Amino acid sequence: MSTNPVLNGLRPVIPELLGEAAFVYIAKAREVAKKGIDVISFGVGQPDIPTFDHIIEEAKKALDERFTGYTETPGIPELREAIADYLNERYGANVSPGEVIVTTGAKTAIFLALMAYLNPGDEIIVPEPSYPAYPEVARALGARPVFVPLKWLGEGRGFELDMEAIEAAVTPKTKMIVLNNPHNPSGTMFTPKQVDELMDIARRHRLIILADEIYDNFIYEGDFKSVLTHGDWRNHVLYVNGFSKTFSMTGWRLGYLVTRREIAEKLTRLAVNIYSCAVSFAQKAAVAALRGPWEPVKRMVEEFKRRRDAIVEELSKVPGFEAYTPKGAFYIFPRVKNLLDQIRMTTEDFVEYLLYKRGVVALPGTVFPDKAGEGYLRFSYAISIEKIREGIKRIREEAEKLLEEHAKS
Repeated sequence: MSTNPVLNGLRPVIPELLGEAAFVYIAKAREVAKKGIDVISFGVGQPDIPTFDHIIEEAKKALDERFTGYTETPGIPELREAIADYLNERYGANVSPGEVIVTTGAKTAIFLALMAYLNPGDEIIVPEPSYPAYPEVARALGARPVFVPLKWLGEGRGFELDMEAIEAAVTPKTKMIVLNNPHNPSGTMFTPKQVDELMDIARRHRLIILADEIYDNFIYEGDFKSVLTHGDWRNHVLYVNGFSKTFSMTGWRLGYLVTRREIAEKLTRLAVNIYSCAVSFAQKAAVAALRGPWEPVKRMVEEFKRRRDAIVEELSKVPGFEAYTPKGAFYIFPRVKNLLDQIRMTTEDFVEYLLYKRGVVALPGTVFPDKAGEGYLRFSYAISIEKIREGIKRIREEAEKLLEEHAKS
């Protein structure tokens, strides 16, 4: 073994972290594209619509005015005020600007929240399949993610939270429960009743809910209920949101964490030692994003609803696929176990086959921890309807061919 401390001094948990597979498949897709194959990617959760013009113009104006230095760590006052106004107008949350911390993306808000509360040995309940950041950060902090599978209700119905299983998973070591609503990777929008029930569990067991509502504007039908509508949210909620999805600002790296004032003040001291502050001129642009106009957001969501309808229609034609109509976000997580059983492939094998055979990128459900994603695929429909139809057509053709081959063998 080397005596090099850089090579051998890593904490054991670090090599065990899984990362985020969407970014791995970006690299694989580029490899395939270099071979001259036309790649259609359903992989990354990134709107394909450029950041709206009025937001870009505000950033340019800030740059022209040389607004390029450090800002206050929790964010410039006008942005914190704009975030509070947005949440109060939409959810009646009575948030004050002093309860808002602007972060370098929603992932940083998640990291701050978990770092502030999770000690080694603590447990955090994570409904699965899950966005990888929650369990990954928990593990890095020495805490233990406790995975509770979503209920699969069957073709045409999708998923819901298993409230009995969540409550049964609570132990004396439990510190937090994750609520990602609307949900990545399934696109499920949990019902107001289930949001209320989860808050009741938090009250009874004196737990914290890490509420990630970054897809709260991608709602296609039904009633969305934010945890911030509960009058006692300050006692139980650490609220995460951001600008990447709603305003197509993924590369601007802006998110925010909302918590009661005295906790926000303490977390600001943690934040200053991690990232000092969010990008100055991007914060000015974010004020413009929240103040409006909101018509570009509405048009984008309407377009994504059309895309959702198209991908549901096309996936329903693929033999062995069990699809449903997601009500939020821009993902669908169809069950493909029936197909995989017949063609004798694993989820990962099928994904690799589609990529290298037909240039189609879907993500294996197994990369959305822990085990509930086996036999599922995630599709992001943040691409044009034409690409959606062509990509799913290629998958259908391969599925039909593989089924025919295995029927003969």
